[in-house]
Amino acid sequence: MTDEKTMIRDMTRGPVVPLLFRFAFPLFVSNALQAIYNLVDMIVVGNYIGPAGMSAVSIGGDILHLLTFVAMGFSSAGQVIIARAVGANRHDDIKKTIGTMFTFLLGVSVVIAVVCYALRHSVLRWLNTPAAAEAFTMDYMVTCVCGLVFIYGYNIVSAILRGMGDSKRPFVFIAVAAVLNTVLDVLFVKYLGMEVFGAALATVIGQGVSFVASIVYLYGHRDSFGFDFKPASFRIDGPAFRRLLALGIPMAIQSAAVSFSKIILMAWINLFDVTYSALAGIYNKVNIMVNVITMSFTTAGSTMVGQNLGARKYDRVNHTLATVLAVGIALCFVLHIVMLVCPDAVYGIFTPDQALLSVASVLTVPIILGFYGAATRSVAFSLINGSGRSGLNLAVAIIDGVIARIGLAALLGFAMRLDCFGFWMGDALAGFMPLIIGGAFYLSGRWKEGNA
Repeated sequence: MTDEKTMIRDMTRGPVVPLLFRFAFPLFVSNALQAIYNLVDMIVVGNYIGPAGMSAVSIGGDILHLLTFVAMGFSSAGQVIIARAVGANRHDDIKKTIGTMFTFLLGVSVVIAVVCYALRHSVLRWLNTPAAAEAFTMDYMVTCVCGLVFIYGYNIVSAILRGMGDSKRPFVFIAVAAVLNTVLDVLFVKYLGMEVFGAALATVIGQGVSFVASIVYLYGHRDSFGFDFKPASFRIDGPAFRRLLALGIPMAIQSAAVSFSKIILMAWINLFDVTYSALAGIYNKVNIMVNVITMSFTTAGSTMVGQNLGARKYDRVNHTLATVLAVGIALCFVLHIVMLVCPDAVYGIFTPDQALLSVASVLTVPIILGFYGAATRSVAFSLINGSGRSGLNLAVAIIDGVIARIGLAALLGFAMRLDCFGFWMGDALAGFMPLIIGGAFYLSGRWKEGNA
């Protein structure tokens, strides 16, 4: 913890580039593990089951990601609240926030799981699930929904640990889950012939082990966290709950925005055959891998921007933003070349199915545009988040995630009759909206307000 605090203090001094990379690297490793966790199911299923299985994992994964928006938003809010309480030595607030988070979020996870299970047939119908993938999708969705409580639980414990200044343990727990998921995926799908259900079961087991391990650790160190795990401590505290709602609702909406648009686009793509539904899975997974790196630099850039704004070192803010942009563009250029030179090798990672690979080239241009959208989005959010503009952040999430993404996809896919290519192009082009809004915010100079 001491080293971490020292590193943060040093962000207003010394060379910007080494500091940025020093902060971003551990974030990248942690995010990469989570991305691999999401990627393994698609690769294993694609190689041993085929397009119908890939379609199931793609649709089920999008559903699961949308269902976790409450966990993502409110756990992030809880992390901030706990961190503030730690800094102010308000130990009673820490205890009440932890108890409130556990009861509220685990309760929400059960309610969402029950509702989703009850509506499972309707959900697949609303998403226009291809007939060839319907049984597989049902297996994947139902199995993962039954393990939703583990995802919520892991997010709660990770928020508590990070709020207390411990970023190492959440990384260890997700690493354990990623390794276990990979091993069980191959065992269940390849050797035991459990098909898509096996991939989903491997995911749930990995999540469950990660959650249990994190709870055991938290309980074993309960004295240092000030939370005794007695039943009375899990009571929802009124003031703590109001603080959690005030900060968590905007964060949850922000988390849900892009996931909601992805679900809509998936439903449109599913109107075509199972081949394009499977391709949507490849498109999403490639984007996830790129976002791993850009998200790491977004977090690091946001921290550096915030620190230097507080110190009124505006030149260092500019240097930080320029570095984040340069790193993102350089990365995207390399990936751009890879996609142009050997796209078949990239798509072949996911499946050996020649019929699917023969039409996969439809993804290449949208994927390349998505690379650059991710890079420019990184620098925009570094400025917006670093300057503490939560309202603007929420506005960008809604404009980018819902209005532009769905609007452009509908325009290109339906109105201009570009079909699935149009949907993916609309999704990729919408990724530049944060750059437009963030650029206008930068040029206005308002990011300096409150720091002068």
